[in-house]
Amino acid sequence: MPTIEIEGTTVSYQADGAGPGLVLVHGTGGDGESNWGNVVERFTPRWKVVRPDYAGSGKTVDGGAPLSIAQLAAQVVASARAAGATPFDLVGFSLGASLAAYIAAEYPQEVRALVLLAGFASAGDGRMQLEFGLWRDLIHSDRRAMARLLLLTGLSPDFLAGLSPRQIEENIDAIIAGNQWEGMGRQVALNLTLDVSGQVRRIAKPTLVIGCLRDHMVPPAHARALAASIAGARYAELACGHLATLERPDEFTQLVTDFLLAGGR
Repeated sequence: MPTIEIEGTTVSYQADGAGPGLVLVHGTGGDGESNWGNVVERFTPRWKVVRPDYAGSGKTVDGGAPLSIAQLAAQVVASARAAGATPFDLVGFSLGASLAAYIAAEYPQEVRALVLLAGFASAGDGRMQLEFGLWRDLIHSDRRAMARLLLLTGLSPDFLAGLSPRQIEENIDAIIAGNQWEGMGRQVALNLTLDVSGQVRRIAKPTLVIGCLRDHMVPPAHARALAASIAGARYAELACGHLATLERPDEFTQLVTDFLLAGGR
């Protein structure tokens, strides 16, 4: 995988396909492969798709200091520039949606259109503080319980009920083995203090906001608030849990493709 050096961090990214740039930004504890790997081939026939792993995720290496939204945004933009994919359409998921909103406001010359999936401008309300505080504690004390919680709240009840007990245990084992836990802990710490409300209100790009109706991680009220704060934003909902690219890959990619091919209209 190619890398780019920025501010003492070796940022790893993947670039696939050819055409105008499309940057996909993962969420907390994920990376470019785990969050986007099952949908990337749906985009590569039309776009050059860049999937950066920001600090705390994937093969990206940094010094382990606390993370900031400005730092992670600079890493995402640097990856797109290194891949020769600027300007770009920008899709962010969860924490990656907060990052994408920040980038659209602070790097407007780089962004053509914006898609925010299951995103939030701030985690300051009591429920989000409770959730991310529990994540922080379980990452340090009981990672198997944390993996179970991620499945329980990341997938809709119907989708989860369709998995066998063996499949659930296999998924738990995969989460435990595949996560960069210390990095995820730093990303969770960022979630607890994150507030990009000011940037969200300054976004002046064609924007599609997608909420997930059965999302128990980031309830869809957060997505609706994002859409209401962005002038001219379109809003759509998917009948799934937080991990929409796993539960509804066809519907998600169709929404994004239709929006981007129409020039963000």
